[in-house]
Amino acid sequence: MNSNVENLPPRVLRLVYKEVTALAADPPEGIKIYPSEEDITELHTAIEGPEGTPFAGGVFRMRLVLGKDFPAAPPKGYFLTKIFHPNVGHKGEICVNVLKRDWRAELGLRHVLLTIKCLLIHPNPESALNEEAGRLLLEDYAEYASRARLLTEIHAMGVPGGTSGGPQEPGEGPQPKKHAGDPNKRVVVMGPVPAGASSNGGGGGGSGSSSNPNANAVGKKKTDKKRALRRL
Repeated sequence: MNSNVENLPPRVLRLVYKEVTALAADPPEGIKIYPSEEDITELHTAIEGPEGTPFAGGVFRMRLVLGKDFPAAPPKGYFLTKIFHPNVGHKGEICVNVLKRDWRAELGLRHVLLTIKCLLIHPNPESALNEEAGRLLLEDYAEYASRARLLTEIHAMGVPGGTSGGPQEPGEGPQPKKHAGDPNKRVVVMGPVPAGASSNGGGGGGSGSSSNPNANAVGKKKTDKKRALRRL
């Protein structure tokens, strides 16, 4: 990750540090600030989805990146949480006027964060980065809201039930038989090798011929295998 700390003059760094510290101590409503002591030029935040919008109930992670020309040039904003919104591109880039032509150095980071939160309430389809979201917002708001709500539930609210829908544990993967979870049956079915067969047969048949492998080893293997199959 590239840092612009060495590219910004000490005076600017002091101002940024002061503002970020103030934001962390007194953040805007519905916004959490996660400053980094290692890289003050990248600010991570979490924005609560505003009530009355398809994003309500979600928490959207975002970052602001201060370039080497800050504050003469605006910061760049990116959503880290996937969101279906006209003004958010597929890579998370945010299109809002305050980060472009309306930027002024005196606005500050608090104003930027509040503007981005307001963008969740009032999207601007005329400057859409996500053209599909912009088109639906204008032509079919119900479908737009449904899509936005779905992605909010999937990505910004977490998955109900934790990781129950994730990959199986190694011991829970496909088994040769449905009942192979029974340790005794699993040993018999999966291990028709001489050592496994004699061990299992010794417990079930009580025969002492297993001590003489040269006498009837082949016949005993067939007998034990038939017994195992009858147990299934």
